[in-house]
Amino acid sequence: MSETIYRGSCLCQGIQYEIHGAIGDLVECHCQRCRKANGSAYAVNAPIRVADFKILQGEHLLKKYQSTATTQRCFCSECGSPIISVKAETPDLYRLRIGTLDTPLQQKPTMHIFAASKAEWDDICDALPQYAERP
Repeated sequence: MSETIYRGSCLCQGIQYEIHGAIGDLVECHCQRCRKANGSAYAVNAPIRVADFKILQGEHLLKKYQSTATTQRCFCSECGSPIISVKAETPDLYRLRIGTLDTPLQQKPTMHIFAASKAEWDDICDALPQYAERP
């Protein structure tokens, strides 16, 4: 059985990456930090193994911002696209920003987290499980 290779990039195409492995459950996060980092109602994130992630181009453009004591958000310094986040408590995993994928993905989101702090102007209009914080 052949391995799926996922490809992705930032808005300006300066950063291009590949993932040689599985993409974990897609989670819609409504926390304020994700909203601010993405400029949207929520972020769709999924865990990927650090060992499976490879930047093909533009590593020099990847900038890091320490958004909490345990979380770094990594984004393109040219166009601002969020790419991954790194959490100290899960050093073998990145959290991929699914919107940067160029390869079509058959998976669908599995849950909403931090729904208690969602934007007041946003309505969650699906039947996925909703958690006040991280389950």
